[in-house]
Amino acid sequence: MRRWVDSGKLAATRDDVGRVVIAGRDLAAFAQANAAAPELGSPTVESARNRFTGLVTRVLKDEVMAQVDIQAGPFRVVSLMSREAAEEMGLEPGAVVVASTKSTQVVVELVPR
Repeated sequence: MRRWVDSGKLAATRDDVGRVVIAGRDLAAFAQANAAAPELGSPTVESARNRFTGLVTRVLKDEVMAQVDIQAGPFRVVSLMSREAAEEMGLEPGAVVVASTKSTQVVVELVPR
């Protein structure tokens, strides 16, 4: 992160005690723009349940539902949930979450800061 900030690739500011601060939205946009596709080999082991830690990059809400986009390394994970759940969790771009997947379901857990 420090190298990206120093080279101007990632915007940052300093707080009142001199710590480098990166806005969650800026970090989410940077992660999304710089995600690289992994080289995939033949899988040797598979799991019925997978967990992806990532950053929320976008939250789209209507009257009933919310679409939460997550950048988890090189992977984009999308979760559809109730608007109420997304609001109760305080999901917004830059939030760190864990997406648990099984079959066609994606469950999102908010990671405390």
